Amino acid sequence: MGRQGVRRIALTGGIATGKSYVRGCFERLGVATIDSDVLARAAVAPGTEGLQAVIRRFGREVLDTHGTLDRSRLARVVFGDPVARRDLETIVHPEVRRATDRWFVSLDATRDRLAVADIPLLYEVDRARDFAAVVVAACDSWTQLDRVMKRDDLPEAEARQRMAAQLPIDEKTRRADYVVRTDGTFDETDRQVADVFERLSMAR
Repeated sequence: MGRQGVRRIALTGGIATGKSYVRGCFERLGVATIDSDVLARAAVAPGTEGLQAVIRRFGREVLDTHGTLDRSRLARVVFGDPVARRDLETIVHPEVRRATDRWFVSLDATRDRLAVADIPLLYEVDRARDFAAVVVAACDSWTQLDRVMKRDDLPEAEARQRMAAQLPIDEKTRRADYVVRTDGTFDETDRQVADVFERLSMAR
């Protein structure tokens, strides 16, 4: 569970359910955090074996004019094809998992009694058992749909397709140890995160 007992906490949720905001709340409370989306981008950065594997599987059509992965183009491919999505996950997820484990091991438990990894597909890739507790950022499905459409500038059908590629948020909340609702005000979310942090800190 990390060097000298650093307590590993997972943060997950659905697309556009407020994970990044909740992770920021933990950071403001002094908790070390890591973002799997950042690690996923690094895994397929120019010059990496990950990017070469993506090119071999999906072709150079998923690159932009600078030879960098065009995430929007790739998303249109994988969200419309479950097999393609699994192939991409096979390329990216192992490196993200290794990088996450290296980060936890690097932490000093005298400073970081607990640390949070933001992992959007935690349940989908069966990683919940790797953590001492799971926090789910959740909102109602209509709020989620509206956020996805606005954030990614997508029509409703494509937004629903991306939501459907993940485990339903109601199922994630059912499995969670702690739930933070993000469909209220920022202050309400902040208070919930502070409460979860206090409970996590006392649960050693």
